[in-house]
Amino acid sequence: MSEDEQILAVKVLLFDYLRSPSLRHIRDPHSVAKLAREIVRKIDHGNSIWGKWDGQRELLLKSAVGCWVPLNAMRDFLNRMPGPRLSMTDVTQRLKACEEEEPDRYPNEELRHGCEALYEQERADGTELPAIIGVLREYVEREEDRIHIERNERHRQLREQSQSSREQRLLSGADCNWTQLRKSRNWYCRTNGRTYRLSPTNDKMWSLDRVSSVSDEEKGGLVGKYRLRGDASKVVAEMAYKPEPTW
Repeated sequence: MSEDEQILAVKVLLFDYLRSPSLRHIRDPHSVAKLAREIVRKIDHGNSIWGKWDGQRELLLKSAVGCWVPLNAMRDFLNRMPGPRLSMTDVTQRLKACEEEEPDRYPNEELRHGCEALYEQERADGTELPAIIGVLREYVEREEDRIHIERNERHRQLREQSQSSREQRLLSGADCNWTQLRKSRNWYCRTNGRTYRLSPTNDKMWSLDRVSSVSDEEKGGLVGKYRLRGDASKVVAEMAYKPEPTW
């Protein structure tokens, strides 16, 4: 690949990267590192073992990674470009190698139907393959952002439900693991019907108190101070089943 071809390939990579509508994607350190690796591969393309793949063919194929483009259409279009004839195996295996270089861009099975429908719609309108691939990539990026947001929202709701469930157990008097009530800096647990409160101290330790109610205002009886919450949990496990003092 000549110097001019290398410069063109790098420019295309940069422009393609900046086309992303997702600021999260553009600013993501992992995505930037991937772009850097891709630029290095482009510059070093002259040492590639894939003899049939010049810069333009390679660029087009890699732009389709993750987009569910029909491979026969890809092969036919690539064979109209300058270079040796490509078989279906050439295209399939080179695409597989590209996917292995970028494992986080494997085709998402959830998006396959949408990609195929969009491809057929664009093809019926007479859109050429490189433009279709661009549309598919924009679709995949939008959908993956949507899926990411929806997944995070589901996780948030599950955490909220779990938090509410733990609070209800604590407030109802049932035994429960360490639970932090909303707007409280303290943690509470109940074991064998006995309630304990764990409070952070100014010297970055934890103060463990035996309390009679779930109240931040109650003074409680100091059990001890511990560097780690796990140390306090061990003490609670030892104390919870010992006989209560009679005084």
